[in-house]
Amino acid sequence: MNSAAPSPVPTGKKPRISLAIATAFGLGYLPKAPGTWGSLGGVAISLGMQWIGWRRTLPYLDIVPSSQFHFWTAELLPGGWDYVVVLLIAILGVYVAHSAAKYVGKKDPQFVVIDEVSGQMIAYFSPFTLLNWKSLLLGFILFRVFDIWKPFPARQAESLPGGWGIMADDWIAGIYAALGLWAARALGL
Repeated sequence: MNSAAPSPVPTGKKPRISLAIATAFGLGYLPKAPGTWGSLGGVAISLGMQWIGWRRTLPYLDIVPSSQFHFWTAELLPGGWDYVVVLLIAILGVYVAHSAAKYVGKKDPQFVVIDEVSGQMIAYFSPFTLLNWKSLLLGFILFRVFDIWKPFPARQAESLPGGWGIMADDWIAGIYAALGLWAARALGL
């Protein structure tokens, strides 16, 4: 007798746009550790946002980079538009994660990684975080640790309905990682 439960069969029309966004445009389909791939997607988006913000801000601040100035070591505070993008990804994530989960009939499918993208971005865009290569690396490590560990109330947040349960635990892990980055900076690390 086969005791394994049958896998859910997708029903209804395939939500292609929701699946594309929920998988971070395919990162969730990569083999082995899709959550890590999703977090790396969040790192890449955050880095891109910093680079765009840096390039737009310099002329207005009358800063002329010296020949020794290098982007990877620049300590940049995120601009206000960064917070809007982070918020939009979080809100959109709730909808697309719910849509993808409903389509496949699972509460939190592994291939849905928009939650990792969103949580990773939250880790970087706190008002207390200056981004450079060290904080990008530490933020990535801290977020992955808190995402896997799920300290209170992250594990409890998973029980929220639909996309809220998929996203909220990663938002909490992102907040813990942001606090860890703040502490590292306050301690001079």
